[in-house]
Amino acid sequence: MSATKDLTRGKPMSLILGFGVPLLFGFLFQQFYNLADTAIVGRFLGSDALAAVGSTGSVNFLIIGFVMGICNGFAIPVAQMFGANDWKQLRRYVTNSVWLCIFFSIVITTLTLIFCSDILTLMKTNEETFDRAHTYIFTIFAGIPGYFLYNMTAGILRSLGDSKTPVKWLVIASIINIVLDIVFIVMFHLDVFGAALATVIAQFISGFGCLFKIFNSYALLKPEKEEWKLSSRHVANLCTMGLPMGLQYSITAIGGVVLQAAVNQLGTDSVAAITAANKLSMFVCCPFDAMGSTMATYAGQNVGAQKWDRLNKGLGACIILGAVYSVFAFIVMFFFGDNLAMVFLDESSRYLQPLIQEFLTILSAFYFTLAIVNIVRFFIQGMGFPPIATFAGILEMFGRGAIAYLVGIFGFTAACFASPAAWILADAFLIPAYFVCRKKLLKKYGVEKVQKEV
Repeated sequence: MSATKDLTRGKPMSLILGFGVPLLFGFLFQQFYNLADTAIVGRFLGSDALAAVGSTGSVNFLIIGFVMGICNGFAIPVAQMFGANDWKQLRRYVTNSVWLCIFFSIVITTLTLIFCSDILTLMKTNEETFDRAHTYIFTIFAGIPGYFLYNMTAGILRSLGDSKTPVKWLVIASIINIVLDIVFIVMFHLDVFGAALATVIAQFISGFGCLFKIFNSYALLKPEKEEWKLSSRHVANLCTMGLPMGLQYSITAIGGVVLQAAVNQLGTDSVAAITAANKLSMFVCCPFDAMGSTMATYAGQNVGAQKWDRLNKGLGACIILGAVYSVFAFIVMFFFGDNLAMVFLDESSRYLQPLIQEFLTILSAFYFTLAIVNIVRFFIQGMGFPPIATFAGILEMFGRGAIAYLVGIFGFTAACFASPAAWILADAFLIPAYFVCRKKLLKKYGVEKVQKEV
């Protein structure tokens, strides 16, 4: 248990930084998977290949986001049992999570492979990029079990406060990913298939690495034979936590799919520019993702330990961090964004820089609203209210869907405001929702007055 981290004791700001910084490096290296694919595809295969890969981005997030969401949801009861020091129940949740992940990986992989072509057709993928887009996303979908393996094992480790092990294996996997990208694309000329194959292999490696750590370093996670039996109560609770979180990611992505279909009709240049800009933005936004995941574990452990006074303290501390970083990120994107995004394009595509800069300037001006979305939503989920947080995803979907309609009228500039509109709508719901959820939680546990921690 030496690698575990108890977030129920100590100053929230210090704990959040100590837990979140390793997570941040994890998210950064996870982005390297995508960054390596995009940079090498853009540099060695050209903007048409980049557009093909980019046109699958929203459907990629639709499916892989669902996988990430349900695995993160499965980790919430584990974090709560860790905070409550209930090791038997903790193991029951872990074993039932394994069975559920096996089931969902088989079902989702099968369905996505069968309907892959139909999905791209519904998205109005350009004819000139369709074959490449299909090859790329079909290969990614075939690797869905690897995404389940990593996200399940990493979620369990983070629930115990171990945010370092997932990072360690992501670093190793990201290096392998970059090497394989070069080998498959430059040496073996496997085109976009090579980029996707490299990503899938790297994902499996990171997953098996985390699994190895669980088997060899955490005695408290080693279940007895009877603890491997399916439990309807534990399965129901895991699904109550996991499915809403998975749907939240997917519902949010549906708006992205609708928007992507609208952008696809603007032409290859617009798709390539937004693809490059979004890849850079996703990298810059990794700290917001780390804050969200940190808040889920922080809330889960403190609810399990019934440390009610620490909820507001932790939330406030993380919001301050989000505000400071948002200002820094805007400055970087405003002054250097267009040049940084060129890492994903060859020199012949430099004419796309004005479009890239317009997109990044507008997007980064609203980064603080994104920070609030991640921090508060994951905090609510960690408290045990995933269905409440899922509604924010519905609002994001409507926001992006509305802007998708305006893209046909106002063109590229309208697409730049899609994510900001989604974030603002989500925040308008999440901020008051947190106070409602906290009140319900206190009432559930019969707490009339919160005692301040000394």
